Amino acid sequence: MKRIGMLTSGGDCQALNAAMRGVVKSITNAEKDVEIYGFLEGYKGLIYGNFTMLTGKDFSGILTKGGTILGSSRTPFKLIREPDENGLDKVEAMKQNYYKLKLDCLVILGGNGTHKTANLLREEGLNVVTLPKTIDNDLWGTDMTFGFQTAVDIATEAIDRIHTTADSHGRVFIVEVMGHKVGWLTLNAGMASGADIILIPEIPYDIDKIIEKIHERTARGSKFTILAVAEGAISKKDAKLSKKEYKEKMKNYKYPSVSYEIADLLREKAGVDVRVTVPGHTQRGGSPCPYDRVFASRLGSEAGKLILKGEYGFMVGIKNREIIKVPLEEVAGKLKSVSADATIVKEAKMLGISFGD
Repeated sequence: MKRIGMLTSGGDCQALNAAMRGVVKSITNAEKDVEIYGFLEGYKGLIYGNFTMLTGKDFSGILTKGGTILGSSRTPFKLIREPDENGLDKVEAMKQNYYKLKLDCLVILGGNGTHKTANLLREEGLNVVTLPKTIDNDLWGTDMTFGFQTAVDIATEAIDRIHTTADSHGRVFIVEVMGHKVGWLTLNAGMASGADIILIPEIPYDIDKIIEKIHERTARGSKFTILAVAEGAISKKDAKLSKKEYKEKMKNYKYPSVSYEIADLLREKAGVDVRVTVPGHTQRGGSPCPYDRVFASRLGSEAGKLILKGEYGFMVGIKNREIIKVPLEEVAGKLKSVSADATIVKEAKMLGISFGD
């Protein structure tokens, strides 16, 4: 009999259910004697032994369902070695629950922080297989993460809809797209929707360059300008600050987010009418797009194959359109950022898109 534990950790996204379904279907179609233990609310469930027994029926009809049937939570890696409020050793508790249930392996679905903890559990001797989930597409070792394409579709549609009202009123519109540390989502949604200016964390912006672009468009007869701004976008001035100085500045930050600061500066320095739109968590919600359904199913199937073969310690990813396995130690702690010299950035600039640099 195979005993498999599953959990989803970190922020939710589309196709988590599709990926879990892929894992379970691929295993149960090959081996009938299988027990699936679903840990609730991410690593919390594994720490406190909060789980539910799952059967094939639980994975029926969830291919198109967003979110996660197991629930999720954030358990920061930097706190994982610290005892909880009752003095419980979290890592030891996870190990004990794993051994108590006599699990053959853990299937963990998550992003960067999740993979750090997954690798720690691997180092502690547990059998682990992971799947790359995040709308940010910032996991090292895979060209794509599931949830990303659906989020691109949603953010693109939001910006598409802004175009008509921006044109009607002759305004500058800022659409704030999710992405604290990397700009893959903003870059792709911005290009797909025809944004005029794209601001991402990896390329610090100069407000005067943004104003130049707006004036350039006005001179050409364009009544409006669309900015796609990542929530983690940063000015060149702030990028020069030390971490300590930047943290100090943010203590007294008067804006809800960087988009509102940029809007104020544009009103003040360029005298333009500006509006800010924040799609927010809509980018993480709803049903996965067809691409993500197929992609997550493929990853789940490959994870199932690894489990059947007893190959552990890997993240299942994709490279050059082929599903691959990547050693967890190569993935954990690494971020896949947008390079300022990336081909896609150069191509966007050739199309006339400004990055404010």
